[in-house]
Amino acid sequence: MNSCNKPRQHGFAYIWTLLLVAFMGVGLAIAGDVYSTAVRRDKERELIFIGHEFRAALERYYNSGPGGASYPLTLDELLKDPRFPNAKRHLRRLYRDPITGRAEWDTILEQGRIVGVQSRSTQTPIKQDNFDDDDIGLRNKPSYAEWHFTYPAKLVTAPKDGAILSGATTDASTPQTPGTKAATPALPAPLPR
Repeated sequence: MNSCNKPRQHGFAYIWTLLLVAFMGVGLAIAGDVYSTAVRRDKERELIFIGHEFRAALERYYNSGPGGASYPLTLDELLKDPRFPNAKRHLRRLYRDPITGRAEWDTILEQGRIVGVQSRSTQTPIKQDNFDDDDIGLRNKPSYAEWHFTYPAKLVTAPKDGAILSGATTDASTPQTPGTKAATPALPAPLPR
């Protein structure tokens, strides 16, 4: 009688082992999703930090000009300001975009000069709300490429497709090249000396 019950017990053990493996697989899949979401959120925080670094560098460049306030022509001018005989740095290094992993940024131009940067990623951000006051323009954007980091922070920019935002105009004399975007001419007035 014992010999008849043993095969049945082995069958149940096999089924329990299969169920255990299945539950472990589901648990690992859930853990993988949680981990990938946490990694994306970290990259978003890093993108916002780097965007603020570019914004602060543009502000320092703009306000420190010997011949009046102006914006840089290239991002390299933030690394070494050519307006001064000695090296003056507004940005320590050209940061890589944490979303794309490359040190390539789309620039936002006004009258041929850089007033801001944005990511090249077309991924949809996880973070859609609860931004700081300077980052309200990042709220509810469909892609990271719509997160604009400009100086001044509240500068209204035209969308990439060339459509004009309500009340905004672009400078038609500014030639547009791939990877650049025109902003409205609502720039701050030069500071009095």
